Amino acid sequence: MTPARKRTTRTAAVAATAVLGLALTGCASDSGSGGSGDGASSTGEDETSVSIGIPSGWDEGIAVSHLWTTILEDEGYDVSTQTADVGVVYTGLVGGDFDLTLDVWLPYTHASYEKKYGGEITDLGYWYDDAKLTIAVNEDSPAQSLEDLAAMSDEYGNKLVGIEAGAGLTEITQDQVIPTYGLEDMDYSISSTPAMLAELKGATDAGENIAVTLWRPHWAYDEFPVRDLEDPEGALGEAEKIHMWGSADFEERYPTLTKLLGAFSLDDEQLFSLENMMFNSDEYADEQAAVEAWLEENPTFVDDLKEAAGV
Repeated sequence: MTPARKRTTRTAAVAATAVLGLALTGCASDSGSGGSGDGASSTGEDETSVSIGIPSGWDEGIAVSHLWTTILEDEGYDVSTQTADVGVVYTGLVGGDFDLTLDVWLPYTHASYEKKYGGEITDLGYWYDDAKLTIAVNEDSPAQSLEDLAAMSDEYGNKLVGIEAGAGLTEITQDQVIPTYGLEDMDYSISSTPAMLAELKGATDAGENIAVTLWRPHWAYDEFPVRDLEDPEGALGEAEKIHMWGSADFEERYPTLTKLLGAFSLDDEQLFSLENMMFNSDEYADEQAAVEAWLEENPTFVDDLKEAAGV
């Protein structure tokens, strides 16, 4: 895992998060332990070490994970992070490698993982309630629906560009979308999210037609001229919620953090601005810098979170 970063003090962003310290100050305790954390939950205080599993390729999860890493480190937590395929993250959560992950799509995309691990994790609630799996095309291309895509596959080079093999979107595309709409003759290219986005950028820059697996929320909708294909059969499912999962004993080990996560939410404007700063701007050196800039632009965010959590 990546060791926690040591940083110089900010001004506005620190001011925005300082109030959280009232709830978390003195969390460290030398008595007892649990999982990867330090300190004893018997004191009613949070352990001070937190490990976060970040799902690779899912930009909203990456953005939110770095947001929480920054907030928690500013409050004195020792935060470690590791980026991995979603399946590895969920297995690690159950196996004790991680305490928390922040990007679980339910009830459809990650349903197989919920079925497998649901009894061994803590569902900490959801922070976004309008997530949607999509098949997207460049906006000036001919297909309007997934039915059209089957009939017009030649217009798209007989190729559907996908993401990681372990992603729920990949599984649903293979098991539901392709057989439902007769897309078996298209080359379904399973690679990675960065590779998919690179192909999307290349095609739209060149004025070429392209079809990709995508999802909302995603900054690509702001950056590229794309639109979703209609899904008349509902093969991609309805809108989903993005949940947070903790280890089985998370609530005992992190009582204050549990309340804060339960009160956490982002609207589209907040999420898209965070993603655009992190993934779609040359102004910031890394994810940390993007989060710090976002907190400076949203100076009451942590205060509002604390008030909503009642801590």
